[in-house]
Amino acid sequence: MSDTPFGFGLPPEEPEDGDEGKKKDQQSGGGQGPANPFGFGDLPGAGGFGGPGADNPLAAMFGSLNPTDLGAAFQQLGQMLSYEGGPVNWDMAKQIARQTVAQGTSDGTKDASVGAAERRAVEEAVRLADLWLDDVTSLPSGSASAVAWSRAEWVEATLPAWQELVDPVAERVGAAMGDVLPEEMQAMAGPLIGMMRSMGGAMFGTQIGQAVGVLAGEVVGSTDIGLPLGPAGRAALLPVNVEAFGKDLSVPQEEVRLYLALREAAHQRLFAHVPWLRSHLFGAVDGYARGIKVDTAKLEDVVGQFDPQNPEQLQDALQQGMFQPEDTPEQKAALARLETALALVEGWVDAVVHAAAKPRLGSADALRETLRRRRATGGPAEQTFATLIGLELRPRRLRDASRLWASLTDARGIDGRDGLWAHPDMLPTATDLDDPDGFVHREQLDFSELDKMLGEAAGGAHGKPDLRKKDDGETEDDDTE
Repeated sequence: MSDTPFGFGLPPEEPEDGDEGKKKDQQSGGGQGPANPFGFGDLPGAGGFGGPGADNPLAAMFGSLNPTDLGAAFQQLGQMLSYEGGPVNWDMAKQIARQTVAQGTSDGTKDASVGAAERRAVEEAVRLADLWLDDVTSLPSGSASAVAWSRAEWVEATLPAWQELVDPVAERVGAAMGDVLPEEMQAMAGPLIGMMRSMGGAMFGTQIGQAVGVLAGEVVGSTDIGLPLGPAGRAALLPVNVEAFGKDLSVPQEEVRLYLALREAAHQRLFAHVPWLRSHLFGAVDGYARGIKVDTAKLEDVVGQFDPQNPEQLQDALQQGMFQPEDTPEQKAALARLETALALVEGWVDAVVHAAAKPRLGSADALRETLRRRRATGGPAEQTFATLIGLELRPRRLRDASRLWASLTDARGIDGRDGLWAHPDMLPTATDLDDPDGFVHREQLDFSELDKMLGEAAGGAHGKPDLRKKDDGETEDDDTE
C-alpha cells in the first residue's frame, strides 16, 4: 500500500552514512505509515477538523455528524457533488487550510494577526539583509517590498502557486478516471464519471488543504522549500513562526529574524533575476505529471462496483496504489532535473547567506546548522513536497551544492559564480555535485566568440558582405572573383 500522492512511490532515501545507515533503517523498521492519497494522514495536525478521521475526507469535513452539524454537513456534501471545476476543488482546499490553521499547531501555538511593530521589524530586517547581501552577490535586490504574514495570510498568498504545482499531477489522474470505460459506454456512464470527478476533486482538495494548513504552522517565509510560493518581489516572514523557530536556540530574537530575512531576501534575488528558473522548476513538475500511468484494471473494477451511496469506496481505491509513476527515462529525467535544480537553489542561498552573516552575526554558524538539521530530519515542509510530487530533496545534495558554490566563489569570484545562472546549460549537473572540484577547475567556456559568429551570420543573412581575412591580413568580399 502506498503512502504517497495517488499511490506514488518515493525514491529510497540515501542515508548520509551509507550502508550502515541503511542497515539501521532496516533494523528500526524504517518506512512510512498508513496510506492516503497524498500521504498526509500522519502529519501533526493533519486530522483537519475530523481528528482521528484524517484519512477520510468525509470525516474531515463533517466531524462526528452530531445533530447540530448535520445541516452544514449536507450543505458541504452538496457542494462537493456539484463541483464542476478543475482536477482539485481549490475552494475546498482553501476552506480546509484556513480551518486547519485556526486550530493551531501541535505545540499549542495559535495564529494571530500581525501587529504594526512586527511589520516594522520584518521590514527593517529585510532592508538590512539586502544591504548585507549586496556585498556577497552580484544579483541586485529582488524584494520590491517586505511583508509580515500571519499563517492564514500565508495560505491565501501561496495557494495560486500550489495550484500550479499540483494541478498537472491531479489533471493526469482525473483524466484517467474518464478514460477507463470503453468509448461506447462513456455516454451511458456520464453522470457516474462526473460524480467520480467531483468526488476526486473534493478528496484531493481536502488532502491538499490539510497539508497546506499544517505547513503554514511551520514555514518562516515564502521560499522555505526552495520554490517561489508567494507573489513575485515580495519578501515575506511569518513572525509567529519565526518566534517559534528561535524559541529554544538561545539566540537573540533579532538575530534569528535577521538570519531568516537574509535567506528570504537571497531567494528573492535569485528568482527575480534568473527569469528562466521558476518555469524550469515548475516545468519539471509538469514533466513528471506527464509520465504518470494508471492501473486501469484496478480502476475498471472500481468503476464497475462504485456505489454512489458509499463515496468512501473511491477513497479506499485511491489508497491502494492505483496511480503509479512510470519508470521511463523521461520520468527519471524530470525528477533528476528538479532535484538538482532545487539543490543548486538551496545551496546557493546557503552559501551567500553564510558569507553575509558570518562576519556580522555571532550566531551565524549555529543558525546555519539548525536549518540544515531541520532540513535533514524533515518536517511537514519536506514531507509535503515529497508527497505532492514524489521527490525528497536530500540533505546530501544540498550540502554538496553549498560546498560547490563556495568553492566557485574562491576560484572565480562573485561575478564568475553568479554568472552561471545566465543559462540552465551553464549550471552544474548532478554529476558535478558528485565532483565539485572537477567542475570548479574546469576551463570556463568563452561565449564571446560564439556571440561574434552568430552576429556575423545574422549580418550575412541580411545581405551584408561577409568579410574574411586573407593570409596577408587584407580583407576580401566573398562576392569578389
